[in-house]
Amino acid sequence: MKRLFLFAAKVAISALLFYLSLRLVNLNALQERLNRIEPPWIVAMLLGLGVQIGLASLRWQRIAGACGVAIKFKKALHYTLIGAFFNQALPSTVGGDAARIWLVARDADGWKGAVSSVLIDRASGLIWLALLVLLCLPWSLALIQNPIGRTALILIGIGSVAGPLALFAITRVGRIWLDRWRPTRQLAELAETAWKVLASASIGIAVAALSISVQLLTVLVAWFAAKAIGSSVSLLHSLLLIPPVILIAAIPVSIAGWGVREGAMVAAFTFAGLSDTDALAISVLFGAGLFAIGAIGAIGGLVWIFGGERVRIAAPANGAPPGAP
Repeated sequence: MKRLFLFAAKVAISALLFYLSLRLVNLNALQERLNRIEPPWIVAMLLGLGVQIGLASLRWQRIAGACGVAIKFKKALHYTLIGAFFNQALPSTVGGDAARIWLVARDADGWKGAVSSVLIDRASGLIWLALLVLLCLPWSLALIQNPIGRTALILIGIGSVAGPLALFAITRVGRIWLDRWRPTRQLAELAETAWKVLASASIGIAVAALSISVQLLTVLVAWFAAKAIGSSVSLLHSLLLIPPVILIAAIPVSIAGWGVREGAMVAAFTFAGLSDTDALAISVLFGAGLFAIGAIGAIGGLVWIFGGERVRIAAPANGAPPGAP
């Protein structure tokens, strides 16, 4: 019942925010933008998202190896596509992460490395996204003159980086206190593992390069979406505005980020003096592209369901019950 309520709440949030975004723009202008879509730019957008999936899979493979879990790139790519499918099919990106954990735990004959690799992969992506927002902050503040928009941008960038840094600091300073309880002890162990992985020269540099590449591809894909509708939004505009929007959309309060992403995109473009209609059209195309990649992942999901993966996950090799930590 609780899960059903949370799902209904997220559906309501997505619908409400999407409705409010539609209320803020000129619907005739929006339809006109979408009617003049240029297919070559849509193809470029989908190719960019495909390359992004490949780089994200490579990053996860590197992190998993550092966590003691050996995954071949082909399998990492397969599981990432399955995760993309669940990200679109379930209320939040947590569904995709859970699918990857289940699959890797079965292959690795253990849960600890699987959980650590997926959670550290997710955290590293968000941390480097937040750092990109901070790095672009001087130029973003020059673009956005609205006081509310400037304040929100500063809080988003600093807050997103401060959280993980505070967690790492607490685990190193107050480890004795955290070890008293199992949940906090496991959190401290995970943070310590993440710190070792991300701070190591051999793995950390590769993870940083791949994470930044993934985020820059997001910027490029959004610009492709802008070109597809004939928008005047430049690549620089995309670099300064898209990362904060993606950071906000990562908050798991809606269905696959729908509604939150559109509302944040419209607000960001409005604060920057750009067309809110273009913002909504770009966001819709971007979301549709993610859905298309998720549909490709659905093929992997069907293989997983009908190819015996589901049965083997239900009975892990190490004898742990389904859902065991």
